[in-house]
Amino acid sequence: MHDSPIPYLDRIRNYYLTLGYEKPYQWAKFDHVPFFPLPGPLDQCRIGLVTTAAPFQPNAGDQGPGADYNAAAKFYSVYAMPIEGQPDVRISHVGYDRKHTTATDVNTWFPLQQLKLAQQRGEIGSLSKRFYGLPTNRSQATTLERDCLELLTLVKQDKVDAIVLVPNCPVCHQSCSLAARHLEQNEVATVVMGCARDIVEHIGVPRFLFSDLPLGNAAGKPGDPHSQRQTLATALRLLGTATQPRTTMQSPVQWSKNNSWKQDFYNIEQMSSAEIAKLREDFDSQKAIARLKRNQQDL
Repeated sequence: MHDSPIPYLDRIRNYYLTLGYEKPYQWAKFDHVPFFPLPGPLDQCRIGLVTTAAPFQPNAGDQGPGADYNAAAKFYSVYAMPIEGQPDVRISHVGYDRKHTTATDVNTWFPLQQLKLAQQRGEIGSLSKRFYGLPTNRSQATTLERDCLELLTLVKQDKVDAIVLVPNCPVCHQSCSLAARHLEQNEVATVVMGCARDIVEHIGVPRFLFSDLPLGNAAGKPGDPHSQRQTLATALRLLGTATQPRTTMQSPVQWSKNNSWKQDFYNIEQMSSAEIAKLREDFDSQKAIARLKRNQQDL
């Protein structure tokens, strides 16, 4: 049982139904999946990076390792930032697995350093001078009709040949999958590096590297550069070798010998009635904070 990937779609549906939200979320799903071949050898291509991590915001509360879910740190517009140095991007604003990982190592959700090393080794031709931030919107219309278009504009400006997309939370996986589809439709090859296999495959993407690790670790294990290099190398190999859409490859990296961690995330059967009530209260509170911030940014 625990050797199988976490069934996020079922877990999330049951979780929110138990919290009292009667209408289950409808995830995107497509029969047709676009596919654009890599336009040349990987060592001659320019690669870009898309993340759902947020730039650090000094006035938005705790965003450090182990921080509680922080809706005040969310962002609602596509952004681009220079790749120089080590950009300070964090994931406190999304629902990664806070029980089994604490976001101590940026390289587990933001593989920029490994991409730079891959460029130095000649494994890729070059890196885009900017990386790109993709918001996590539950509204599929907003993602498709605004965010994907804005992302494509930036990618085309930078003359990027292929994009690596790295989601962190369940809805992040949907946002990145929708973006991958849109980029491929517009002649940009993509690979999604993620941990929620059922969500990505339900939607349908061209290339997907599945890492069977807790959410927030799609680029490798914390404090383990070897696993981070191995994960990116597998994603790049998939980018260069896939010949058809819906190609999924699984990373060989394992979280631990014991897979009991898979029992916990959003598993309502593991929670008491008091915990469920507190979760509903916290969710409503964070949703109100997110709504206020979104409205302020829309002004």
